[in-house]
Amino acid sequence: MNLPTTLQEAIRYFADPQRCQDLLISMRWPHGPVCPRCNSGEHGYLKSRSLWQCKGCRKQYSAKVGTIFEDSAIALDKWFCALWMIVSAKNGVSSYEVARSLGVTQKTAWFMMHRIRLALQKGSIDRKLMGDVEADETYIGGNARNMHADKRVKMLRTEGSFRKAVVIGI
Repeated sequence: MNLPTTLQEAIRYFADPQRCQDLLISMRWPHGPVCPRCNSGEHGYLKSRSLWQCKGCRKQYSAKVGTIFEDSAIALDKWFCALWMIVSAKNGVSSYEVARSLGVTQKTAWFMMHRIRLALQKGSIDRKLMGDVEADETYIGGNARNMHADKRVKMLRTEGSFRKAVVIGI
């Protein structure tokens, strides 16, 4: 499966709702759908509603249940394009830019970005990073040359990077 490398390719690739659904299913359940309530692999598929019905607990579920896409009327093609934009942006992306690119309101783009960030924050991506992984670090804080002469001398001689915050990016 060749995933898109540019925004135009991403929009074309994710334009097909069935492809988005299949991609979500294959990423979520590599060995076939599993009921989120009772973890049963026994199920029937309801084609007319794109739902599975568990044979154990008799509850219906979709691929969106238990994900950031749950309870959202936004189509998966927009979700995947927004996700692609956030992940591939070098310096981050604003909700205004996502809104312009996907043809949604800024409020919708803000909602989508917060859901995506929440998923990244909670550690729901539990697989190891693959491919080329880059890491960088920096110290953020006041510059000695911008300080008063008394503070500058003290900082340079004693504290060094004591009052600076360490930031690590992977």
